[in-house]
Amino acid sequence: MFTGIIKEIGLVHAIQKSHAGIRIFISAKRILKDLKLGGSMAVNGVCLTAVEVSNARFCADLLPETLRDTNMGSLAKGDNVNLEPAMLFMKERIDGHLVSGHVEGVGTIQERKESGNTFSLKIKIPANIKKYAIVKGSIAVDGVSLTIQSLNRGSVTVAIIPATAKMTTLGIKAVGAVVNLESDLIAKYVARTE
Repeated sequence: MFTGIIKEIGLVHAIQKSHAGIRIFISAKRILKDLKLGGSMAVNGVCLTAVEVSNARFCADLLPETLRDTNMGSLAKGDNVNLEPAMLFMKERIDGHLVSGHVEGVGTIQERKESGNTFSLKIKIPANIKKYAIVKGSIAVDGVSLTIQSLNRGSVTVAIIPATAKMTTLGIKAVGAVVNLESDLIAKYVARTE
């Protein structure tokens, strides 16, 4: 389980393809000291299991389902990625919202609008995510916990503050970029009980 508060931008160090999927190697400087073999790390909002860990990098295997449902298959060596270790529930504040790391689909950035030192992103979203989206509700975009500013036909608009732009890859995403999306976990459970 994650909160959508990114702790570090990592770097795709290498990618190895195989018949079963791909193995991705990611370098990081600060957050790997607590990661253990078999531990979880959210990479652009996708919950991955560490299959190798060192002080400077870790690697994870991406299965065909993950490659089908996320933008992870388009990553290349040298790409930056958002990293968040699994949350410590009792020892750390939950600053964002509950993010499972189980990405439900991808969206496309349709518009980037600057406003002073902040900007907004208009993101086209699939129907299975739109049904859980509400104004002032939460959505995870590449693993980043964001608040929905507005809803349009098939899209949401989110604001990116300077700290988020600096601490995540959303600061460098351009129109046309494909992003991983996860709708609000609580909204899904509430809808399921109706």
